[in-house]
Amino acid sequence: MKRSIYLTLTPPETARQKILSTLPTLAIPREEEVETIHAGGRIAARAVYARRSIPHYAAAAMDGVAVQAGETFGASEFSPKLLEIGRTAFWVNTGMPMPEGTNAVIMVEQLEEKQPGVIEIRQAAHPWQHVRPVGEDIVRGDILLLPGEEIQPVHVGVLLNGGIFSVAVKPRPVVAILPTGSELVPPEGTPKPGQVIESNSAMMAAYVTRDGGIPRILPPCADEEQILRQNIQAALKSADVLFVLSGSSAGSKDFTRGVLEGLGTVHIHGIAMMPGKPALYATLFDKPVFGIPGYPTSAALFYEEMVSPFMAAITGKPVPSSETLLAEVIRKIPSKLGQEELIRVRLGKIGDRWIAIPLPRGAGVLHSLSEADGVLRIPEDSEGVSERSPVSVQVRRSKKDIEGTLLFVGSHDLSLDRANELLAQRKTGVTLAIGAIGSLGGVFALKSGRTHLTAIHLLDPETKTYNLPYIRKYLPNRRVRLIHLLTRTQGLMVRKGNPKRITSIRDLYREDVQFVNRQRGAGTRVLLDVLLKEEGISPDAVTGYANEVATHTMVAAEIRGGMADCGMGIEAAARALELDFIPLAKEPYDLVIPEELMDDWRVRELLTVIRSDEFRNMVSALGGYDPSESGNEIPV
Repeated sequence: MKRSIYLTLTPPETARQKILSTLPTLAIPREEEVETIHAGGRIAARAVYARRSIPHYAAAAMDGVAVQAGETFGASEFSPKLLEIGRTAFWVNTGMPMPEGTNAVIMVEQLEEKQPGVIEIRQAAHPWQHVRPVGEDIVRGDILLLPGEEIQPVHVGVLLNGGIFSVAVKPRPVVAILPTGSELVPPEGTPKPGQVIESNSAMMAAYVTRDGGIPRILPPCADEEQILRQNIQAALKSADVLFVLSGSSAGSKDFTRGVLEGLGTVHIHGIAMMPGKPALYATLFDKPVFGIPGYPTSAALFYEEMVSPFMAAITGKPVPSSETLLAEVIRKIPSKLGQEELIRVRLGKIGDRWIAIPLPRGAGVLHSLSEADGVLRIPEDSEGVSERSPVSVQVRRSKKDIEGTLLFVGSHDLSLDRANELLAQRKTGVTLAIGAIGSLGGVFALKSGRTHLTAIHLLDPETKTYNLPYIRKYLPNRRVRLIHLLTRTQGLMVRKGNPKRITSIRDLYREDVQFVNRQRGAGTRVLLDVLLKEEGISPDAVTGYANEVATHTMVAAEIRGGMADCGMGIEAAARALELDFIPLAKEPYDLVIPEELMDDWRVRELLTVIRSDEFRNMVSALGGYDPSESGNEIPV
C-alpha cells in the first residue's frame, strides 16, 4: 500500500519564509475599497487624511449666553456687571454656532436675571471659555489612519466626520476549511470506538476570524482519493485559501499530498517541529493550500507558527492585546475629585521605563481615542497623576508593537505625519508617538529623560542663529546629535482673499486684527516675539496675543473658522486649510537625538526614512518646505 512519505523536514523558520515568499504569486487582491460605514474591523491599506475640520464652525459647549469676553472684564462678586440680551449677550444652547463678534460662553447657572432682557454676572469670562473651536476634534489634513492600522468603531466616526466615505482596506480572504476522514463525527454526535469528534474545523474558523479572514466550513470528506480531489477542486473555485484538515501525514489513507502534487505544486511536506510535524503547504490554481495536522494541538501550533503570519501578511490584522503595564506620564495630569477619568495615552519605552503621553481629554475629541495605545484610569478619589508616580495603563496594543514606538515630544510639524506614514508602509515596526508641546518643552523633556528625541526651531535673538545656542544653554552636560530635518517657511496665515489686507507684522498692531498665537516655548512664538521687538510692537498691543493653541494646523483652523484674522505658522499648514500666506522667514527644523540612541534600531529606521527620496518628495508636495538636506548632521 502506497504511503505519502514526507518530502523533507523543513526547519520552521525556513518553512515560514518559504510560505511568505509565495505571496506575490498568489491570486489574492492586495486591497479593496469599502464604504466607511462597513469598514469597522478592517485594516487600512493606505494612509487616510481628513478632508474637513470638525467642528467646522465655532460652537457653544454649554447652555448659556455668548459674549465678547472683553465686555465681561472686571466683573466680580463685589462688582457685578449687567449684560443686555441681544446686544452684549446672546442666548445659546450647546452645539449652536457662536454669534458673530462673540468668543466666550457663560453658563446659565452663573447668570441672574435682574429684569427682562438684562442679566447679571459676577465673574469675568476668558476668551474661548466653553467654546468648541474649529478643528477641536479634527483639522483638515490630519492623518486619521496609518497603513496597517485596524479600523476600530471610533475610527468609523472619525473618518465620516473627516469627510471620508470610502477607504482602501486589506482584503478579507475567504478560507475554505475541508475536514477529511471517514472516522469523523460532529461534536454533537456520540462517537463509537475508532471515531473522532470533528472540532478542528471550528477551531480553525475561529483563528481565521481572529486574523481577519472569512471562514467557510465544508462538510467532511471521506478518505477516498477521487472524492478528495473533487472536493479540493470545488472548494478553490469560490475560496481564496484552502485548509485541508488531516490527511497530510504518512498514513495509508493520507492522500492530500498526492492529490495536490497531481494538481499543483507542493512546497513543504513535513516541518521539523513537534507537535506540528505532519503539515503541508502547496499552491494550486495560484491559490494557497495548507495541509493541517489532525491532532488538535498540532493543528493549533502549526496555525500559530506558520499560518497566522501568512494571514497577517494578507489582512494586516493584529492580534488583540489585553495587557496592563506601569508607566509614568510626561507631565502632571490634574483631575477633579468625585469622578473616575479615563485618559487616552500613547506609550513608549525609555530604558526600562514606560512613558505615557496624554492625548487630548475633551469630551468632543474622538480622534484621541482612535490613536490611543492605552487608557489610564484616574480614580474618583484622586486629584490627578504626578509626573514620576507609576500608574497602571490598560494596553490596547501588544507590548511588542509599542516597544517600536519612538516618543517624539517637542515642536509640531506636518512632515512628522509623513515620516510616520513611510515607517508604516515599510513595515519597520517603528512609529512616532508625537506630543506637541513646543520646542522648549521638548528640550526640557529630553533633559529629564521623558522623550527619546525632540525637534526644535528656536531663534536666538542675540546671535540671530537657530537651535545651537539653546542646546548649549539647556543641555550643557548632555551629549546629543543635531540632525537637520528640513527648512521651512514661516509667516502670517490669513483668510482666503486676505479681507483685512494684512501684509506684515506691523499690521498686528491694528485694533481690527484678531490674532491667534502659539503656546509659550513654541519656536513660532519665539520667532514672533523677535519680529515684534524689531518692529517696536509690544505683545500687549497685539489683540489675541494671549489666545494660544498647540499646533500650526490649529492656528490655521482658528483662522479658517473665523475665530481669528491672522496667526503665525508654516506655509504647509496654510495650504492644507486653503488660507493665504505671507512669508516672513525661513528656518531650520532640526531633530535633537541623544548620542546613546544613534545606534538604536528605531532611530536608525527613522533616519533611513527622512533621508529617503520618498520622504523628500512627500514633504515637498506640502509646500513651504525644503527637505533637500534632510538627514544631514550639524556639528554641535
